[in-house]
Amino acid sequence: MTQASRYGFRSSLAGISGIQLGNVIFFTCNALGLGVLLATATTAFTVLRFVGAAYLIYLGAGIVLSTFRRSSPKPAQPAVASRGHDRLFLQGLLVQLTNPKALLFVSALLPQFIQPPRSMLLQLVILLLTTIAVDLIVLSSYAFLAQRGVQSFRASGLGAWLQRIFGAALCFFGLRLLLSRK
Repeated sequence: MTQASRYGFRSSLAGISGIQLGNVIFFTCNALGLGVLLATATTAFTVLRFVGAAYLIYLGAGIVLSTFRRSSPKPAQPAVASRGHDRLFLQGLLVQLTNPKALLFVSALLPQFIQPPRSMLLQLVILLLTTIAVDLIVLSSYAFLAQRGVQSFRASGLGAWLQRIFGAALCFFGLRLLLSRK
């Protein structure tokens, strides 16, 4: 939502793609048994939780602070160069990879739907494609709605406040992740 509100819907698709690559990595790790290892390794999980929380807080604070630095209003559909798309893609990937709950979700989800007598690879591919399809629809819908909301608010000057709310939400989720015990 933040990327869509700042850079437009099309640019936010780069971040959404990074999140999906994170899903592919999680599914691959889980298929190789690394998800179980990480879920049982409390130290590794704690480190991943702290890194993920710090990254969310960093992103959120950066968004909030950037709203105070702007001197001129942005155009309705800001352009992001290819290098910018790479940065948005990497940002989405890092958010997903530093989210220990996403890995645990995949670790808890997969075993329930795997039928041992059937082809493991085919089942994993079907589950991965289903997860990516649902995720793409949901995240793209959020991005589309966020962009539309910002376009509506931009004329009234509320766009900066919407950005601050999104940034504060990232900080809140980072703090919540940091304080979580499970």
